Amino acid sequence: MTRVAVLGAGAWGTAIASVLAGRLEVSLWARDAAQAGAIASTRYNERYLPGIAVPASVSITADLARALKEAKLVLAATPVSGLREVLPKVKQPLVWLCKGFEEGTGLLPHEIAAQTMGQGARYGALSGPSFAAEVARGLPCALTVASIDSNFAREAAAVLHGGRMRVYYSSDLVGVEIGGAVKNVMAIAAGISDGLGLGLNARAALVTRGLAEMARLGAAMGGAAETFFGLAGAGDLILTATGDLSRNRRVGLELAQGRALREILANLGHVAEGVRSAKEVARLAKAKGVDMPVSEAVNAVLEQRLAPAAAVQSLLSRDPKQER
Repeated sequence: MTRVAVLGAGAWGTAIASVLAGRLEVSLWARDAAQAGAIASTRYNERYLPGIAVPASVSITADLARALKEAKLVLAATPVSGLREVLPKVKQPLVWLCKGFEEGTGLLPHEIAAQTMGQGARYGALSGPSFAAEVARGLPCALTVASIDSNFAREAAAVLHGGRMRVYYSSDLVGVEIGGAVKNVMAIAAGISDGLGLGLNARAALVTRGLAEMARLGAAMGGAAETFFGLAGAGDLILTATGDLSRNRRVGLELAQGRALREILANLGHVAEGVRSAKEVARLAKAKGVDMPVSEAVNAVLEQRLAPAAAVQSLLSRDPKQER
């Protein structure tokens, strides 16, 4: 049986480890020894994935070397901020599940991997519309594995594909990563719109224009147009901007109610990557000369340069222009 190591016992790491355990040998690594012990003894991750049992066949450990031993494929389920520490310790083929930019450097995950994993390393991203709680419950989902190495993308997809999880493959790693990063920013925008009671028409407009912004930035970064209309683009955007399980959408909802960002994040208990990504998306858009007014408005709200209602008004007051 193929052995897979999942690094990171948050909601998504626990969910995918639980699902893959039905047909693969799986080890789940938790950074915190107390957390690893609690999950191993109770078979529940009550902090990040409450109410969903972790199969007894999942080996849980806080020993990274033990988790990696004999693994044929490694899944990094840490936040983007955790990649730089973990990736140099992995010698096997690796796929990350996080989406966004590294704070401070503005690097995408594949750029961090290129710096830390050494020449010849095989790696890629797993992305697409996927709430951890639904995946863990065995509900159907469809995802995409992307790598600049198309053979590796195909091989990794073959390992992960099965049961009620359908996995496609792509060679457009940059496009898939840009889609994953920008959709989180747009989910905050949709949350603000809904939190202000602007209605379904406004949300649909935001999602549509958000997709246009995603595609423009992705093209400027070298991504393929079709990627942004697929699972890692439109699919993930629609889910995250409209689904009540979305952490980024929740951030927007609470910002609209006048709550402070620090308070929102403290109560969230999970990482909302869109908060970190908004600044980098706005910076990249400026550097590439890409018009991204929704992204800029979200960044302005997060940086407290605009109130949510004022940000909406700034978007509505823009001059009419050709749709593209």
